[in-house]
Amino acid sequence: MHRAWQITGEFAIDKLTLSQLPDPDPAPGQVVVGVRAVSLNFRDLLVARGLYSKKVPLPLTLCSDAAGEVLAVGPGVTRFAPGHRVAGTFMPAWISGQVNDAIARTARGAFAPGVLTERLLADQDSLVTLPNALSFEEAATLPCAAVTAWNALVVEGRVKAGDNVLVQGTGGVSIFALQFALAAGARVIAITSTQEKADRLRALGAHDVINYVERPDWEEAARKLTGGGVDQVIEIGGAATIGKSIRAARMGGFIALIGNRAEGPADVNLTAALMKAIRIQGIFVGSRDMFEAMNRAIALHAIRPIVDRVFPFDQAREAMQHLASGAHFSKVCVSVGSA
Repeated sequence: MHRAWQITGEFAIDKLTLSQLPDPDPAPGQVVVGVRAVSLNFRDLLVARGLYSKKVPLPLTLCSDAAGEVLAVGPGVTRFAPGHRVAGTFMPAWISGQVNDAIARTARGAFAPGVLTERLLADQDSLVTLPNALSFEEAATLPCAAVTAWNALVVEGRVKAGDNVLVQGTGGVSIFALQFALAAGARVIAITSTQEKADRLRALGAHDVINYVERPDWEEAARKLTGGGVDQVIEIGGAATIGKSIRAARMGGFIALIGNRAEGPADVNLTAALMKAIRIQGIFVGSRDMFEAMNRAIALHAIRPIVDRVFPFDQAREAMQHLASGAHFSKVCVSVGSA
């Protein structure tokens, strides 16, 4: 038997249940992973609170991002062997190419079982090998936030040396975007709300930091810093910030639409987006091919994910409350223990 954190009835963080489940037995092509660490995403809060969808199948094991080591393999498995360090992809069916409805329905931790468990049964094609230098906690941050940032900046944004990239806040996607942009030789402008977070952003290499509490017109500050607008915006705020991001972008600029933290309708000047020939692209994580390309870049540039805090497995509810508080910087993780 093994343990897993599940939604079994009521949707609320304090109603999550630590369930006892039978140990999985791998079928042909499948792998059993001893989960060592899980990282949390804003999406996990929405799922736990019933705000993502009321139609998720219950009981549901939470979360999408995990790293661990292979414990057993089924017949026909060729990609991995016991002892290999692996992470799961966000959407097990997305290997390459474009996402579609069928692929999206395989996303872990919502309509498919998640990874906040001691034992994970996975198809071998839904796993990737970890960069050697990363701890399990660091590697657990990669499947959603890092791949999303990579897809936004590198795949869709085609970032290059000398580009101006604007990142919003200090969540996982924004911090990974900062790290990847710097590795590409781009200039990073970050916006945040406190001096403490501004100092940490500068320490990570941000060239300019704008406090959006002191400068609510941060888009004008970004335009002034760049002499006309940024090449790319990593758009996290959604309805509350998309209008400002359009203003901050240069003619022909790119906006990677990743999050929508604000409720209500968006105040968008469509004429401005049209007249500036801005490309706005929704980013829904990424494929296994993207994950593996990103891992090669992480190893080459010795990039280390930023982990804010690690909670023990028994305190997964507290970890989610910490994420919900907004006090974190980058990623919050749960340590699952030895395999």
